[in-house]
Amino acid sequence: MSIPAGKFASARRTLWHRIRLQLGGGLLLAVLLPYAVRYQLEIASDRASLDNSLVATIVALVGGFYSFRRVSLYPGVRASFHILPTFAISYGLVLAVFFFARLDYSRLHFLLSFLLCVFWYYIVYFKLQRQQSLRIGVVPFGDIDSLVDLPDAQWTRLSLDEEGRSYDAIVADLRADIPDDWERFLADHALAGSLVMHVKQMEESLTGRVSIEHLSENNLGSLIPGITYAKAKRLWDLALAILVLPLLVPVLAIAALAIRLESAGPIFFRQLRMGYRGTAFTMFKFRTMGVRDEPDDEPEDAREAAITVDEDARVTRVGRLLRRYRIDELPQIVNILAGEMSWIGPRPEAVPLSRWYERELPFYRYRHIVRPGITGWAQVRQGHVAEVGDVLWKLQYDFYYIKNFSFWLDVLIVARTVRTVLSGFGAR
Repeated sequence: MSIPAGKFASARRTLWHRIRLQLGGGLLLAVLLPYAVRYQLEIASDRASLDNSLVATIVALVGGFYSFRRVSLYPGVRASFHILPTFAISYGLVLAVFFFARLDYSRLHFLLSFLLCVFWYYIVYFKLQRQQSLRIGVVPFGDIDSLVDLPDAQWTRLSLDEEGRSYDAIVADLRADIPDDWERFLADHALAGSLVMHVKQMEESLTGRVSIEHLSENNLGSLIPGITYAKAKRLWDLALAILVLPLLVPVLAIAALAIRLESAGPIFFRQLRMGYRGTAFTMFKFRTMGVRDEPDDEPEDAREAAITVDEDARVTRVGRLLRRYRIDELPQIVNILAGEMSWIGPRPEAVPLSRWYERELPFYRYRHIVRPGITGWAQVRQGHVAEVGDVLWKLQYDFYYIKNFSFWLDVLIVARTVRTVLSGFGAR
């Protein structure tokens, strides 16, 4: 678990960066040590359950370890936040398999292993936190000004006569007219094993956004994201919706009753949103505002009515609570069952807003290439926005999600959504 590794292989690697130490130390401390102690204490009849627990905790720790390594590839990941939930999920899944399969296991061994596992990887994290931030050398040609203003890295403008200095990466505007001697400089460093990146790739890896100039220049590769994963994700969306719907019924009932008791009007808010492949659909939410007159037919009126601003006076007291903890979004499980939405994806916009954005941002429609979601990369990174300038910024996060459309990015979004719900980030 390279914390915080990202895409960079540091030139200042220490013993703590080695996977063998990180994984081997975890197995020794959190699996073999509890097993050895418990093995001396257990009576003969319990040895089978203890052996089963040994295998189970090995699977849980290794699975959690490699899951975290995949999640940590994405920008902005703070290991101190993701260590606990990642291993809680891996241990929880293995424990669930043993429970439902009615296999013998030692609950005490599971608990000790989990606590020691989390303890060990926090030690690894704090050891690696002592390392300096990324040192990145910048070739001083082309469009590099926006890059060197980014935090979380030490930027050094390179010169040809530098010797003896090492960098985590070298970045250059490869589309600029770079002199021949600098071309040779880049080639030599690439052959020597240095990481040489284009300025846009570097910016993307540090910010989690895909910069937008023209649709053909987004470095998206194929304009259609992973088809196989899209099909698997649809099955996962459907299965999870069917599984959690009975568990959500009490929450939905309490929220509906609270809305009914506070103000007159419908319990649910229905709005036409722009969805998958540019097809409009009716999205369901709990009503969080007082009942208002329908907007006029003028586009500006419909657009204004669709925008929610900070501290919006139309939001009721119950509505503000529902919005803060995203409970108002739960009725969209109906849209997921209907195939109109996913649990994770770009947030669907009201049709008047979507058409406005499409007029202002010609490539805006591309975000409809995947199903919209209840939560998404832009939501956990930026929150709610409405103005065109902010939407362009948010769209860069949506394009990053589409470009990196994968199971592991969805896992990271789920973990960040938990933090977002608890903190109320982006709620209006």
